Amino acid sequence: MIVVASSNGRIGIEAAIEILRQGGTAVAAVEAGIRLVEANPEDNSVGYNGYPNILGEVELDASIMNGRTLESGAVGALKGYLHAITLARQVMERLPHVLLVGEGASRFAAEMGHPPQPEMMLPDTRTVWADRLRPEMGQAGLTDDDIAQIASRADLARWVELATDPERTKGTVNFIAQDRDGNICTGVSTSGWAWKYPGRLGDSPIIGAGNYADNRYGAAACTGMGEMAIRASTAHSLVFYLKMGLSLAEASERAMMDLRDLGGRFISVMNLVAIDKDGNHAGFSSVDGRTYIYQTPDMPDCKELPRTVVPIPPRWGMLLSEK
Repeated sequence: MIVVASSNGRIGIEAAIEILRQGGTAVAAVEAGIRLVEANPEDNSVGYNGYPNILGEVELDASIMNGRTLESGAVGALKGYLHAITLARQVMERLPHVLLVGEGASRFAAEMGHPPQPEMMLPDTRTVWADRLRPEMGQAGLTDDDIAQIASRADLARWVELATDPERTKGTVNFIAQDRDGNICTGVSTSGWAWKYPGRLGDSPIIGAGNYADNRYGAAACTGMGEMAIRASTAHSLVFYLKMGLSLAEASERAMMDLRDLGGRFISVMNLVAIDKDGNHAGFSSVDGRTYIYQTPDMPDCKELPRTVVPIPPRWGMLLSEK
């Protein structure tokens, strides 16, 4: 039994491992751990108090996958509700679908009895958002509400360069758990890029991109520039490499090299955590200094380990507003 998480999952890993100690499922452990991160206002890239989109609206993405059945559930661009990971689990267990987005996700949250959370940001975070946009307005003395009104009518595409990927704001949260029956579950939750274009989805709610689990081989989850993981199907690719007989270290390195080989204008930081079917674990990153955590039932506390580095040179091409 084991729980592996991105380093910002520290606040939730003890709850997750306690569920495994009590004989609970990997799915329950992943959900419990991520819920605590989603409720943490100090993490500005997950759940409550996550940085908003360019209009000042917090949009949440999450997914969960059951490695025993390969069932999965996900939500994207969820507004007005806090626990995206729980809603993703309910999509997996209550609907014949995999992914709900936008108004459909919010409607389903209401039907499932989730309490509305009309204010998803603390005032200080709203001020950070307004201060980021204020120079673009070209007018003095604007209030935060003025900025929101102007942004709602603006040509947002020209402001895309203001977007900040979650890697620069602490990062999406990943959890992977394996229970006493050998069942594996992966979960991912995020508020996505700060100041993103409304409706943007990264890899977090995309099964196979940011999240994949298969009891027969292992599991993987990603943080960083989600668009890259979507293009490379990173989480699924890593598990596929395990299926082909590579070791966990080899499979992780190969998945990172696939990301490095991407063409195009927009390449940034990527990280992954993974386990194999035997519970061995690994963390990889494209930059130095990144860590991940893990805990087993016999450990009183989680342990933090450095991620193995596979360098990916960043590229940031010409944006629409620069043409």
